[in-house]
Amino acid sequence: MNQQISPLSAAPFDWARIAPEDTGFAPDLAARLDAAAAAGKLPNLHGVIVARGGKLVLEHYAAGVDESWGRPLGTVKFGPDTLHDLRSVTKSIVGLVYGIALAQGKVPGPEAPLLASFPEYPDLAAEPARQKLTIGHVLTMTMGTDWDELSIPYTNPANAEIAMERAADRYRFILGRPIVGEAGARWTYSGGATALLGRLIAKGTGQSLPDFARAALFGPLGIEAFEWTRGMDGVTPSAASGLRLRPRDLARIGQMMLQGGTWDGREVVPPSWLQASLQVRVGIDQLRRYGYHWYLGELPAGSGERIQPERWIGAIGNGGQRLYVLPGLDLVVAMTFGNYNQPDQWKPPTAVLREVVLPAVR
Repeated sequence: MNQQISPLSAAPFDWARIAPEDTGFAPDLAARLDAAAAAGKLPNLHGVIVARGGKLVLEHYAAGVDESWGRPLGTVKFGPDTLHDLRSVTKSIVGLVYGIALAQGKVPGPEAPLLASFPEYPDLAAEPARQKLTIGHVLTMTMGTDWDELSIPYTNPANAEIAMERAADRYRFILGRPIVGEAGARWTYSGGATALLGRLIAKGTGQSLPDFARAALFGPLGIEAFEWTRGMDGVTPSAASGLRLRPRDLARIGQMMLQGGTWDGREVVPPSWLQASLQVRVGIDQLRRYGYHWYLGELPAGSGERIQPERWIGAIGNGGQRLYVLPGLDLVVAMTFGNYNQPDQWKPPTAVLREVVLPAVR
């Protein structure tokens, strides 16, 4: 069910390497990662990329058991050219693609009424409460409708994303969910929201989501290959969780964001969209906020008397997939793990960031 794409690339690019101490890190950065792994803090680690100032500071791969959207792959020996599931990191990348399509005038803006883009559901559009929904509520996952992915395992058909995949009409299923709160008031994690963005991109551009992403984002970044898993219908690309990339290329997306949306002297993502996407729109919990499909927060960096809070921008995926961008440190961290659907899956990537990378900043 994977759609593998080899896009036309921009100018060839390869990460230049630099010693940690030459870019403001402690020289033992790799040894710190090895020590955390030896202490059992990084189970099922598949790959880590740390880049600062546009150069590779650390690149680490390991062999491990993996899967692709639940399909077992056995033990995989990971390396620089190995594709890996991004799971819900896909959502944040779709958010970038939406911004490119918006700049081209092919999709409606955040202020636009949501149901106006789905005239095939006039019964839903006639409900006064649903008339309040906008594209912005989709981008911020604040639609105020009933949706539960977090407390129900993805192996359970009652999980909202799985139920969406099994529905005869996934978009009616998403748009017709019972209203349980005021739109814009509360963040509710929703793969359905991203599915709507994917649908709007496809409708507006006349291309499939992977094809438009290839032309508008991956190709300009010189990303040479990716896969985009189709959903349970075998046709619709999973906008919420289907993308597979190499960790190096995931880090490349983060580097492009650090560069204000530009790559090789060319604007790829409009800076105005990045600014809008990375503005705090709604709170999640005490540590995290949310913009337009991106997580936002602060974490301490440094050690001893030099510890200070640093702003981070994040994309988060099931199993331990992560992309972190820290503008104040000119830093990108990309990670892949194989801890899919496990209760403590958040701990290993958190350990990489909070116990290995950030304390090593000098």
